Amino acid sequence: MSSIRMSCRFRSHPLIRYKFGLSAYAVPVSLAKNAGTQLMRYLILALFFLMAGIAYVQRAAISVPASQVASDLQITHFEESMGFVQSAWYLGYALLQIPAGRLADRWGCRRSIVLYCLLWSLATATTGFVSGLWSLSGSWFLMGALQAGAFPCAALAIAQIFPVSERARASGILAAGMTVGAAAAPAIVARLLGVLQPAATSTGFFVWQLSLFLLAIPGILWCFLFVGIVPESKLPVRPSAQSTLPFRLMLRRMLASKSLALLCAQQFLRAAGMVFFVSWFPSFLQKTRGVDLKTSADLSSWVGIGGVIGSLTGGLASDLLLQLTGNRRLARQGLAVSGMLLCSLLMLASMKVADIRIAIFLITAGVFCATFGGVSGYTVAIEFGGQQTATVFSMMNMVGNFGAMLFPLVSGWLTARFNNWNLMILLFAGIMAVDAVCWALLNPRTQLFPDPPADS
Repeated sequence: MSSIRMSCRFRSHPLIRYKFGLSAYAVPVSLAKNAGTQLMRYLILALFFLMAGIAYVQRAAISVPASQVASDLQITHFEESMGFVQSAWYLGYALLQIPAGRLADRWGCRRSIVLYCLLWSLATATTGFVSGLWSLSGSWFLMGALQAGAFPCAALAIAQIFPVSERARASGILAAGMTVGAAAAPAIVARLLGVLQPAATSTGFFVWQLSLFLLAIPGILWCFLFVGIVPESKLPVRPSAQSTLPFRLMLRRMLASKSLALLCAQQFLRAAGMVFFVSWFPSFLQKTRGVDLKTSADLSSWVGIGGVIGSLTGGLASDLLLQLTGNRRLARQGLAVSGMLLCSLLMLASMKVADIRIAIFLITAGVFCATFGGVSGYTVAIEFGGQQTATVFSMMNMVGNFGAMLFPLVSGWLTARFNNWNLMILLFAGIMAVDAVCWALLNPRTQLFPDPPADS
């Protein structure tokens, strides 16, 4: 009997649990039991899915009417100026990732996400009062900075309420929400602008100003919906809120982790590559395939559909593999490596096809593979984080968004330098291949911040 007790104490020791990866399985299950019913878990996830869609629509609020915004505000040098405005958003989003994630770990995701969503929605509305390039850039920087906490909070919720066996599918649903939001946002904003044009004429506001005011409302309503549906008991403040570990020590541990560095590197590469489809892809189709604007937009939507399906099926496949084999390397790392490599090969193959329909099919299949494997990035970040999931996730997301900032600039420069739009596909394929190498080298079973022993 005493030997059994000793064995249990040995297994529950924090150093032993950290060394052999036991805490990653023991603690989340107990957290999941306290999170309520399975229905409540997926209801919370559905609310975060809706939040992702709202956030992406708000992001598109000035990108769709960009030329009109520039004209109304008398902004010259359209391409450079509006590119600067969009870069300001990404800069704010990237720089505030870690502070926002740290706050979420200390306050809990329920309080934090309501605060963030309320503030960034108000920032969306106040952008309608800007008067020139600098005020527009500053307001959009602020909006990006306030959205920085959105997905670290969602990752924290997944870590808190879902057991390990369901985390990948939950991450896939969240990723699908992002993809759906990104794909639907331009159409939603464009239609809203059309509906509001008569009101703009009669009120004296610019139509894009009215759209900013209205697009802020869903985010504010979402806050009330979330608070009303999700009680504090379902998403309590985690034990890490009382943690005394100084931030500098947390940061030192994160910076010393080879696996986290590789996880951030793959996110940098994947985000850099995938931003191609929301920046240059329609222009790429027009330049290389000779299609018109409407056709390029329609064809681009197929790519978005492939991304949504890839995110959903990738999460399900990862969890299924984990349940069948118990092998986290195969379930997380294996799917990611194979997904990125297949994506690279399919993109290269699309360049050799003359028929645009077949080319689009290959590109869509490539995006499917990238998002199929890309779900592992979110899942592994959650599993790395332990007590500090939001902080670790935000570190990865910050690095990824710097990649998203750089790709449009680098690819645009290469295209202009060599007058060859196919270089964008070559660059994308190369990025995905290097991403696969990063995945092959990292250890998905790492946990940087193991939870304390149960008897503490």
